[in-house]
Amino acid sequence: MTALPDFRLETHFSEWEFRARYHMTASDAESLSVRDLLALATPEEREAFEGLWLGYTETFGAPDLRAAIAATYARQEAADILCFAGASEGIYAANHVLLDADSHAIVVTPNYQSHETLPVALCEATGVPLDPEDGWSLDIDRVAAAIRPNTRLVTINFPHNPTGAILPRDRYDALVALCRHHGIWILHDEIFHGLGPTGTEHLPFVADEYERGLSLGVMSKSYGLPGLRIGWIACRDRAMLSRMERMKHYLSICNSAPSERLAIIALRNRARLLARNCALVDENLGKWDAFFARHPGLFDWRRPDGSCTAFPRYRGEEGVEAFCRALVEESGVLFLPGTIYRSALGPTPPDRFRLGFGRTGLDAGLAALEAHLAARG
Repeated sequence: MTALPDFRLETHFSEWEFRARYHMTASDAESLSVRDLLALATPEEREAFEGLWLGYTETFGAPDLRAAIAATYARQEAADILCFAGASEGIYAANHVLLDADSHAIVVTPNYQSHETLPVALCEATGVPLDPEDGWSLDIDRVAAAIRPNTRLVTINFPHNPTGAILPRDRYDALVALCRHHGIWILHDEIFHGLGPTGTEHLPFVADEYERGLSLGVMSKSYGLPGLRIGWIACRDRAMLSRMERMKHYLSICNSAPSERLAIIALRNRARLLARNCALVDENLGKWDAFFARHPGLFDWRRPDGSCTAFPRYRGEEGVEAFCRALVEESGVLFLPGTIYRSALGPTPPDRFRLGFGRTGLDAGLAALEAHLAARG
């Protein structure tokens, strides 16, 4: 395995996330306090949290947590769930278990960086670009053309980070059929499942649809609880889960016991939390619609299909990198320039930026953005 490159998104956030006055690019929904989450608990759940013994937890995850996660799927049982300390650990474990130097992987681009850099560090990889002129959709014929005899893994992410696109169901079914024909695993990053504007039609979980499907989930995004650091992979191949569990022995070993108790409370109140967060998405998307309608010559705006992120085009002469840098340094407004999503596997759009709309407080950030644009003339 080669040395991993700098994680551009996390490095950018390390510099600016807690310094910028207006975090306008967050990919998680509005969070809750421990007090507010415990207010949703039954007396038994609250006692389980407050009376918790702070020892090690089971490497696979607490049995009742795994059962609560499995209940969010159509065809999974607790034994089909392996918990991780966040989604990133799951991405790391899945790639290291599935891939070796003799493998080949296919990933969509642009994407969350580790979905590309980990396969590239382990084996040969091919990028298949999403098409902005086709609603950021995936050409299944291009995936088919990229398959080799040693292709082991296809990695997808819908709702997509950063564009918010959701693959049409017929293409999704075609991708599953293609991978089933060739015996290829699908790692589907589904961390935004359930989050989006009113009327969003989410894809079925890949673990429910495909015997070699790995569904990556987390409490961070749709639930708005990244501080819990609870993620998971659902998969019907329990031998594969056991291999990833042994990889976890070298990583976190086990999850935080208090986080497991809090995650159970959140999952048992799943419908309530998702309804709250989707209502916030509806409210904020309307504000972004109005903003971009006021600046048609400077930006190209496409409403995302789901999640709480979008990837508009910036048309200014100085370019998106300079625009985002000046915006955060001069006005305290944080975006992610599209250059952070560049790929080593092929070209990606250089004139985009990621914005977020899952949190409260958008009005103040929009006012600062408008003032910045007015000042530049």
